Amino acid sequence: MICEDYPQIGFQLKAINNLIRRRLDVRFSEVGLGELKGMQGPMMGYIYEQSKKRDIFQKDIEREFNIRRSTATVMLQNLEQKELIVRLAVNHDARLKKIVLTDKAVQCHLRIHEQIDAFNRELEEGITAQEKEEFFRILAKIEGNLTKSGSV
Repeated sequence: MICEDYPQIGFQLKAINNLIRRRLDVRFSEVGLGELKGMQGPMMGYIYEQSKKRDIFQKDIEREFNIRRSTATVMLQNLEQKELIVRLAVNHDARLKKIVLTDKAVQCHLRIHEQIDAFNRELEEGITAQEKEEFFRILAKIEGNLTKSGSV
C-alpha cells in the first residue's frame, strides 16, 4: 500500500535526476561546455581519473555507470565525434580498444571538475554530515534492492 503523504521513491529519484541533469546542462552551457550532455562529463572524469592507474575499456564504462553496451557505444561514439576521446588498439588483444582522452578533453575535464565541485556544494547546502551519511546509506539499500534480482 502506498502512503499518499509521501511521493514514490522511484518517481522522486527520477525527478531529481532530471533536475540535476538540466541544471548541469545549463551550468556547462554558461561556461562554454554546452557541447557536453548528460553523462558525458562524468564519463570523461571517470576516464581521466582511472586512466592514471590502468587502461580503460568500454566494459569499464558499462560497469561504472551501470549502462548497457549499446548505450555506452553511443556515448563513446559521441565523445569521439567531438574529438574528446580516441580508441587505441592494445597489443595483447586486437578486439580491445582502450579509451584515451584527447588534450581537448583534459582541458574540458578540468573546467567540468570546477563546475561539479561548485554544484555539489550547492546541492549539499544545509545538509549535515550525518544527514549525508544517512542519505548514502539509504541509496545503497535502494541500489541493493534493484540489483539483488539480477535482472538489471
